[in-house]
Amino acid sequence: MTINSTCTIFITICLSLIVHPAFGSAQKQPARYLNQHKLSTGYTAVVAEGEFEPRSIGSYSVRIYGANPEFPTDDFLSGTVRSRDGSIEKVVIQDINGDGAEEIIIIIRSAGTGGYISADAFQYRSKQLKLISNVTDLEKNADPIHELTRILETDIEGTNK
Repeated sequence: MTINSTCTIFITICLSLIVHPAFGSAQKQPARYLNQHKLSTGYTAVVAEGEFEPRSIGSYSVRIYGANPEFPTDDFLSGTVRSRDGSIEKVVIQDINGDGAEEIIIIIRSAGTGGYISADAFQYRSKQLKLISNVTDLEKNADPIHELTRILETDIEGTNK
């Protein structure tokens, strides 16, 4: 082997060690949660995990837009940003407090080995988006909607006494 070929091999190995981590670390991340949800009022709720954040922890936003079917996200009405410990697993639109109007329920699953569930329930009334109940650290097979409903029923019963 000549000195020239040895140098070429050495330079090739060094360059591959330098370049590989730069390209190898650019693994495709799972898509962050970003969805529009149509409410029975005609409004649109947009729920999104925070930009440039890890999927396992960070923040999420809930934004409400006016009832314009042609441009569903053209008329911003209200919104909020909350922290999250996990990824948004799903969003449920359902009346859980029995008032005849649906709530926006964000269900989050932790990234750890326990797969714990948390959930936040929001209502949009009088031009304000308001957190009305939340649960955290539920077992991985728990029903967060049932737990939120139970808490709200307890709160209602407590105020009627």
